[in-house]
Formats: sequence, structure tokens, C-alpha cells
Amino acid sequence: MASLKEIKNRIASVNSTRKITSAMKMVASSKLHHAQVMIENMLPYEQMLEHILKTFIASEADAHTVFDEERELHRVALVVFSSNSSLCGGFNANVIKLMQQTLAQYEHLGKDNIEVYPVGRKVAEKVQKLGFTPAGDFTEMADKPNFSDCQALAMKLGEKFMKGELDRVELIYHHFKSAGSQILTRKTFLPIDVQSELDADKERDLTNNVATKAAQDYLKRKQGGQDKKASEAAKPLNDNFLVEPDMTTVLGQLIPRYGHFLLYTALLDSNASEHAARMVAMQTATDNADELLRDLNLQYNKSRQQAITNELLDIVGGSVNN
Repeated sequence: MASLKEIKNRIASVNSTRKITSAMKMVASSKLHHAQVMIENMLPYEQMLEHILKTFIASEADAHTVFDEERELHRVALVVFSSNSSLCGGFNANVIKLMQQTLAQYEHLGKDNIEVYPVGRKVAEKVQKLGFTPAGDFTEMADKPNFSDCQALAMKLGEKFMKGELDRVELIYHHFKSAGSQILTRKTFLPIDVQSELDADKERDLTNNVATKAAQDYLKRKQGGQDKKASEAAKPLNDNFLVEPDMTTVLGQLIPRYGHFLLYTALLDSNASEHAARMVAMQTATDNADELLRDLNLQYNKSRQQAITNELLDIVGGSVNN
């Protein structure tokens, strides 16, 4: 059995670790709140822009462009979003695993025909280990989401796709559904996937930082009636479009904006998912530390009581001998 001094030192060590994990959980919670606000401010515009563009392409016979035509695959690009740091549970591992599965699907094209744009240091390191050359350094984007950086990357990918240098561009990231639910997503960036507008999951919870499943279920039941009333009151978008000044000009404005905001949405989703995953991981670590402290305190009290009992027995034994 460990001595009292060893147990006491271990209790102090676990206490110190608990302070760190608790502080990191609070920092991640604060960052998650800011990330939620950024998504909430941007999302209505992006969703309506996506809906208008895709319904416009689907409903107008002359609205099809080079950006929504399917091609025979010769060269593909993957834009993969991860974090720059660790201690966020399986966030990075899940993204890397899906990226490896996707690379295995395109393995027949050859490494020279696959471009990887790693947004985040963790995925960039893995790409190099796999023998691929990253198509750029985007580590700063993972820590500080910036629309201008996403715009530049989207324009670069769009130009390559338009020139025929790329036949498909895919995004791999975590879709932020709520603080307790982040969905690993593989989404086609180019060509424009019109069908995804019908199948897309638009449900999000950007109002709280609750990460437990029981609390999420309770909030969902509570808000169910309000969501039903809101959906009944909402009016569908009129899809009978009048095009002015002409089809080319309208599409020339809609498609670049759609690409910029789609990439920016994926970046914000990944950023919020990272902070949510880190908050949950640090909360779990703090809970484990609390449980370990209870066990160590119990062990310390038992050892202390046993030491006192042994001393009393020695005193009594000495008295009897005398």
C-alpha cells in the first residue's frame, strides 16, 4: 500500500491537473459562444443564397453552367478542416480517418492527380506523412476564421475547375449541429450539387452551450411546439424567377458568392465544432479528476486511520509488556 506522503503528493498532482482542465473548459466555452454568434450572423444569408441559386438552376433550363456539370474524374481536390492544437477528443482523428477513406477511393487516379488543401496543422502533418504535398499553408485560417481568406481559396479552386485542371472539389469538415452534436461531413463543393438542397439538414441549435444528451432532448421537446408554429407561419420561396438583366450576369454574381460563403460556412462549422469538442473533452477530464480525487481521499483516510490504529496497538502492546 502507498504511503501517506505518496497519496498526498498524488492528490496535489490531480488537483493541479483538474485546475488546468477546468480552466480550459471555461476558455473553450467562451470561444464556442463567439463561434456560435458568428455562424448565427452569417447563416441566414448563406442558406437563402444557396436555396435561390440551386432552385434557380433546377427550375431554369438555360441556367446550367460549367460549374454544375458532372465530368469524368481525372483530377480531384480535397479541402480538409481540422484544428491546430490537440485536447479536443476525437475531433482531429475523425477528420483524418474520413480523409484517408476518401483518398483511398481516389487512389486509382494517382497521387499526382489528387490535391489536398489542409486547413489546420493536424491534418497538414498527416497529409505530409501520407506522402502528399499540401497545396498551401492554411493553418492560420483554423485559428482565426476570415472571410477574405476563404474568398481567395474559393476563387483559386473555381478558376482551376473552370480551366479543367480539377474535375471535382470536396469539403471534409464537422457540421456544427449543437454544442453536443457535431456531424462529420463530406460535401461536394464543385460541381454544384443541386440535389443537396432537398436533402440538406438545416436544423441547428446556436442558442446554448449544453453538451449533454439528456439536456438536448429536453430542449428539443420544449421547443418542438414553437418550431411547428414557425414552420406553419413560414411562406415558401417563390421559385418563378424573372431574370434581369440576363442569365449570364445573374449567374456570374450568384455562383462566386455561393462558393465563397459555402467555404466560409464550412470553416465556421469546423471552428465551432472544435471548441465544442474541446469543451466536452475538458469537462470529461474534470469529472474524471473529481472521481479520482474522491478515491484518493478515501484511500488517504483509510491509510491514515490504519496508521493511527497501528500506533495505538504499539502503545497498548508496550504497556502490557511493561
